[in-house]
Amino acid sequence: MATPTPLVFAYYVTGHGFGHATRVVEVARHLIDAGHLVHVVTAAPDYVFTSEIQSPNLFLRRVLLDCGAVQSDALTVDRLASLEKYSQTAVIPRESILASEVAWLKSIKADLVVSDVVPIACRAAADAGIRSVCITNFSWDFIYADYVMAAGHHHRSIILQIAEDYSHCEFLIRLPGFCPMPAFRDVVDVPLVVRRLHKSREEVRKELGVGDDVKLLIFNFGGQPAGWTLKEEYLPTGWKCLVCGASDDQELPPNFIKLPKEAYTPDVIAASDCMLGKIGYGTSSEAMAYKLPFIFVRRDYFNEEPFLRNIIEHYKGGVEMIRRDLLSGCWQPYIEHAISLKPCYNRDINGGEVAARILQDTAQGNTHTKYKACGARRLRDAIVLGYQLRGISERNANVPDWYVHAPFPLQEHEQSISNEEIHIPDFEVLHGDLQGLSDTASFLKALGELSAIDFERDNKDQLRERLAAARLFNWEEEIFVARAPGRLDVMGGIADYSGSLVLQMPIKEACHAAVQKNHPSKQKLWKHAQARHHSDSDKQTPILEIVSFGADLSNRGPTFDMDISDFMDGEQPISYEAARNYFSRDTSQRWAAYVAGAILVLMTELGVRFEDSISIVISSAVPEGKGVSSSAAVEVASMSAIAAAHGLKIAPRDIALLCQKVENHIVGAPCGVMDQMASACGENNKLLAMVCQPAEVLGLVDIPSHIKFWGIDSGLRHSVGGSDYGSVRIGTFMGRKMMKSMASNKVKENNSDEMGRNSTELLEAEASLAYLCNLPPHRYEGGYANKLPERITGEEFLTKYASHDDPVTVVNKDLTYAVKAPTAHPVYENSRVKAFKSLLTAAASDEQLSALGELMYQCHYSYSACGLGSVGTDRLVELVQMMRLSGTLYGAKITGGGSGGTVCVMGEKSVRSSEQIREIQQRYKSATGFMPYVFEGSSPGAGKFGYLKIRRRSSPKADLAAASAVLNGVHV
Repeated sequence: MATPTPLVFAYYVTGHGFGHATRVVEVARHLIDAGHLVHVVTAAPDYVFTSEIQSPNLFLRRVLLDCGAVQSDALTVDRLASLEKYSQTAVIPRESILASEVAWLKSIKADLVVSDVVPIACRAAADAGIRSVCITNFSWDFIYADYVMAAGHHHRSIILQIAEDYSHCEFLIRLPGFCPMPAFRDVVDVPLVVRRLHKSREEVRKELGVGDDVKLLIFNFGGQPAGWTLKEEYLPTGWKCLVCGASDDQELPPNFIKLPKEAYTPDVIAASDCMLGKIGYGTSSEAMAYKLPFIFVRRDYFNEEPFLRNIIEHYKGGVEMIRRDLLSGCWQPYIEHAISLKPCYNRDINGGEVAARILQDTAQGNTHTKYKACGARRLRDAIVLGYQLRGISERNANVPDWYVHAPFPLQEHEQSISNEEIHIPDFEVLHGDLQGLSDTASFLKALGELSAIDFERDNKDQLRERLAAARLFNWEEEIFVARAPGRLDVMGGIADYSGSLVLQMPIKEACHAAVQKNHPSKQKLWKHAQARHHSDSDKQTPILEIVSFGADLSNRGPTFDMDISDFMDGEQPISYEAARNYFSRDTSQRWAAYVAGAILVLMTELGVRFEDSISIVISSAVPEGKGVSSSAAVEVASMSAIAAAHGLKIAPRDIALLCQKVENHIVGAPCGVMDQMASACGENNKLLAMVCQPAEVLGLVDIPSHIKFWGIDSGLRHSVGGSDYGSVRIGTFMGRKMMKSMASNKVKENNSDEMGRNSTELLEAEASLAYLCNLPPHRYEGGYANKLPERITGEEFLTKYASHDDPVTVVNKDLTYAVKAPTAHPVYENSRVKAFKSLLTAAASDEQLSALGELMYQCHYSYSACGLGSVGTDRLVELVQMMRLSGTLYGAKITGGGSGGTVCVMGEKSVRSSEQIREIQQRYKSATGFMPYVFEGSSPGAGKFGYLKIRRRSSPKADLAAASAVLNGVHV
């Protein structure tokens, strides 16, 4: 590679992380070995370069020309701060930077500018009349594009400027694990750039004092001290942990070893058995190259990560750890899983040498350019693709298999990501898109495993529900799949049935429903169903069969079947009351009302008639009884899948309203509509804003980038069918009826001239008040608050008012109901929710967070005044309040129907907040003996997900199993 005339390379390194600097070291080393001069422009410490390259041909110039992504902690990127710092670093001083760099490039007589991947370096090279090349796996226009969306109208020009700067680059040397980089029109792919090893595994372990019999975990978060507390019990027996980037004063347990700051990471990686850290190019490439299993924890808002994650997982080298388990020390299951992997990256790892050769050829005047589009064309493509490209819709020769896995949400006008590439080899996806949802991919995988069960061999190893589900479908026919998440009640809660504004967030936990319809003659039946339904062989009756996974966890029967004709009374559907009685006969199968009730509601409300048999599999990850709408998730998923299977096009809002009828009238739970609306109409990482009169969706509210919501389970089971919730609802409607009566009497008793026209109109409106939340708090306080009774018996109320005018609850004359507190709650809650919604759009400040938290606390204590509090939820709220004295959690409230269930917590989006959530878990466990589950994260609603239509790929083994199933039947 050596040449007679040394070339001069100006190599610019981005200020984001050490990964860029370490790969620059490898490329620069090869250039210097070939006799060339390399000037590195960087903000990284000198030792990163000098520890590997000892040569007078290496020149280091300490200059920061971009800032990368600003991290508020080891796992959290601050999007707005990143844009603001980039503006301060590269935008405001732009003219002076360009002048300085042009002069410097000319002074060193650079033959080629190389950028990894500093935008302004490309423009400076062009102004100096020097060719430039970029080498990277991502570009800042793509990374920042998503940040700009969160920043509103601020900093939008940054993306355009970066794209324009990159357009001056001659071509891109693209590394594996790459993101979409639309600013570059010409691309040359190279292998992984990986630092070489200096020492053997044995040498490294000997220096560390670690024997061959000891298992080593390397704790590597990219050189940024995490500052987390590490405990001895985090590691399995016989393991030691090597900690990178630990601060000098950090105390470590005896089985943790602090590595020196200048430790050569590749040698340590090759000497270890497993790595735990965050994903970055440096750690990922070296883990793959040296076949080290990598347990990774996701960062927030760094768009490079999914692409690196996909290549790691594609080559069987990665295990994802959730942040909560990282902080709580639940490491052992992940370590055990990781060491069972067999990483298989078998591609070349000499990217540094290959890239250096390309750079040398380019500097000597050779070209790798296939064509050169005009600047306007490049800029247009950068703008369009940089904002819209979240995956890839078609394959081409330059796209490796792992690339298409990128789980970015697609825009509505984009084509689907290829479902075939998301590890669902058992099925062909005929319609729909998995949208990168791992739980959906897992559900399809589970269906594939069911289709391949060998009944004669596998019976002893399978749960009863799995065997029942395996024989449920005709696997060669189409199956329709829908997905609906649970929801976290951020604000609004029980005020929904009084017409309040509510704010609801769909959670990541969701329910999947798979539905298939078949002619009755083709329906596979369990043996007990065969005996009951086919005693008359000439009679073919449409049959409904349902399997619900996880039945053992909820103490319910895993299967349910019925004649669909049971829903008919002659030519008309049976009444909802009759259906409620039908499902109440067997408490172990009462759960089926949530699923099968959708069929009766479609019959009754839309006139649908079902001539075919229906098979349904339900699999829900939404915990039951936690106040996060597990029932709504089941209802919405079931209704959506049944509608899709029968070609019914029903809008998400209408799906929600139909599902509310299932719960109100067939299940018999007097809930409002917010749960179903959030599950059907919600979107990922947004709050659904809805006025429940009856269901007017106002839109989606962005959750500010500095705010995060968690749900913490109190361990006390909640149910909207419980007597507390129903009694409070009855008391609320009683109060409305009383106030309407008071207003009507005032209109009758007083002369309109004396009262004034406006007063009369107000009273007339209140006399016909449809929704209690339409009454302003000042009118409630001025005219009614002191006149409502604290409590009243059902008999006394019915005697005076006849009815409370609520179609889904019944007043029991023998009970006493609270009235004043349940009536006041929705009046004030509606105002609180409106204020909360407005505050979310205010400037980020401690005052904003404190005000939001105060509204949540007011809501919580109003619940308690109604009688819907609980010891567990009160304790969790108190723990949050205690944390506020020295932390970043600002508010908490009981959710949904109250009386237990989950507490919603609001705080800053940071690792500190996550640590406080973990501490609350531990304190709650110490006080109660119960470790609460934490709900964290969001996902799209059923409407956004749509539906999948799938069909199994042909398999001789599966065909044989299916034939055996038809012949043999099954006992359930």
